[in-house]
Amino acid sequence: MDALPLDQVIVGDCIEVMNRLPERCVDLIFADPPYNLQLQQELYRPNLTRVDAVDDEWDRFESFEAYDQFTTAWLTAARRVLKDTGTLWVIGTYHNIFRIGKILQDLGFWILNDIVWIKANPMPQFRGVRFTNAHETLIWAQKHKGKPYTFNYADLKALNDDLQMRSDWHIPLCTGKERLRVNGAKAHATQKPEALLMRIVLATTKPGDVVLDPFLGTGTTAAVAKRLGRRWIGIERDPQYAALAEQRIAAVVPYPPGFVVGYGDGRRRAPRVPFGALVECGLIAPGATLYFQRRPDATAQVLANGHIRYTDGTVGSIHQIARHITGAPCNGWEHWHYRDADTDALLPIDCMRQAYLEGCGGK
Repeated sequence: MDALPLDQVIVGDCIEVMNRLPERCVDLIFADPPYNLQLQQELYRPNLTRVDAVDDEWDRFESFEAYDQFTTAWLTAARRVLKDTGTLWVIGTYHNIFRIGKILQDLGFWILNDIVWIKANPMPQFRGVRFTNAHETLIWAQKHKGKPYTFNYADLKALNDDLQMRSDWHIPLCTGKERLRVNGAKAHATQKPEALLMRIVLATTKPGDVVLDPFLGTGTTAAVAKRLGRRWIGIERDPQYAALAEQRIAAVVPYPPGFVVGYGDGRRRAPRVPFGALVECGLIAPGATLYFQRRPDATAQVLANGHIRYTDGTVGSIHQIARHITGAPCNGWEHWHYRDADTDALLPIDCMRQAYLEGCGGK
């Protein structure tokens, strides 16, 4: 397969299809493989209604050994198509996730995190013989230990009310209008909520990255990737699931490019530039006036050493004076403005930092 089949649902065996793809061609893999639940009989609620559990043919394996062989084969194929800087997510339950984790490590993947997806509305334990299964586990792993990889720390922190995102995710099961149904019945027994994939794709890809799902099912991964401005490839062996996925994905309207985040944590990755470097480079002269949050009553004058003097006489860095004004820690680059000589408009001093990086600092 010479050309990469971007934004397509491919019907077929995931191992065979991945082995036909070019090497190192995808940035992220999300895999929701068969659970190997080993259900021995049907489940019923106390009112004697049947539970729509996972008893499909695709989830049946002759033995643990057969399941391990299957897992090794698809993970080997996945590793081949993953870029050296790429990462892989795999989700499972206690039935399979520990076996998958061992095989991942045996194949050379380096585990970055395990995430616990805590279901806000789990299915009850109808027999009353053990704890209710209220979570699934996700493993996030990189192809090579120590290689750079995408993690949009700032986006995840913003998503969590400016607190660091933890490894316990409270997300409801897929229900309501989001749950695909055929003649009133669930179209797929294990359809994942879009909120779960939204967090994964937002956290570990950039716009334009290629996301591969080797067990596409009804298309949640591809639908979210398309909405967030990522390219995608979906593999699904069941033609009925594939048809539902194509119909679902076709109806997705991508977010406007200007509102799709995931370009990385610019504040952390941008080269460090002291404000004094702008003075040295001549981008702003000593004596120039800075305006705090464009306020005419909150100004400071630039000093030759890169500090600024506030109207009350306090002297310090752009960050220290910002804190002096607000009483709280502040990033001065985000709050101070200068008056542009050509347009007379008040512009963020961060514009000068970018000019420095492209000019003086880029030499």
